[in-house]
Amino acid sequence: MTSPLDGIDLVVFDKDGTLIDFHAMWSGWARDLAAGLEAATGRDLRVPLYRNLGYDDATGRADAHGQLAATPMARIRDSTMTVLLEVGIAPDDAEAALLAAWHAPDPVELAVPLADLAALFGALRATGRRLAVATSDDRVPTERTLAAAGVDGLLDAVVCADDGLAVKPAPDMVLAICRRLGVAPARTAVVGDSVADLAMGRSAGVGRCIGVLSGVGTAADLAPLADVMLASIAELRPA
Repeated sequence: MTSPLDGIDLVVFDKDGTLIDFHAMWSGWARDLAAGLEAATGRDLRVPLYRNLGYDDATGRADAHGQLAATPMARIRDSTMTVLLEVGIAPDDAEAALLAAWHAPDPVELAVPLADLAALFGALRATGRRLAVATSDDRVPTERTLAAAGVDGLLDAVVCADDGLAVKPAPDMVLAICRRLGVAPARTAVVGDSVADLAMGRSAGVGRCIGVLSGVGTAADLAPLADVMLASIAELRPA
């Protein structure tokens, strides 16, 4: 029986939606942000804000192609400011409202692992493979999440949105990890739940793009870019 990781020496994981439950982390944040901005401005902002984020409040899910799925927090903040200005809020009032309402989701309390990450990473490392994370989240919350999950010591590299590299779907994060660890892209797999994750892998020329259906992307979203499709990362654990 073949493994999705046959011929792979380095596995680069996305974080939210791949290692961590995306919707538990971000759906409540989107609703809280909308409520905070509405309270600060006295304006009904949910429709334009959710449209900007790519968030469907009826289903509690993010659009696989939307900002919430794979955009750094700094860019989301900038685009939220644009929404406030476009609905007619004065610049000073918009900045004050954003300052009052903006917050990051708690990276520990809201982080729900999608598998036994320590067991999975330990089993993969026992096969001689290197492991890394490439995320659209910033470094401080990422490191807190990984530490709380007990896997920070099991990773060979972590690259985050505020590290100064071009972000997904650009190939830079994966290529930087490959250079750092001395592993060819052709011997590398990217595992992710979003179109941006797999497009990053494709543009980096990795040996395998593995889509997981545990986050924002549906099978239809990921199929054009995925070499392999799995229900979750749990299926990567060696037998």
